Amino acid sequence: MITTKQRSKLKSMANTLKPSVTVGKDELTENVLREIETALYHYELVKVASLQSCTLTARDMCNEVCGKLGCEPVLVVGNRFVVYKYSDKENITHIEF
Repeated sequence: MITTKQRSKLKSMANTLKPSVTVGKDELTENVLREIETALYHYELVKVASLQSCTLTARDMCNEVCGKLGCEPVLVVGNRFVVYKYSDKENITHIEF
């Protein structure tokens, strides 16, 4: 569980991020979840965007992703959401709090 102060820092970092994963009309398939999981492993902070053709809301998708991957929700705005998960990967710059 991340604190309010940590969430605030992650939100400010997420402002400059471009979406790493885009969800289309097929919504959250296993391939999309695997792509988000891979991005979390490499970067720890991931922004996901959904297309207009997607019927799920960004909040619903964020809740589903967090439930399945064990990550923390950071921000949900419009058709985008940001999630965070500490990575066990070595040789990357981990987010310092």
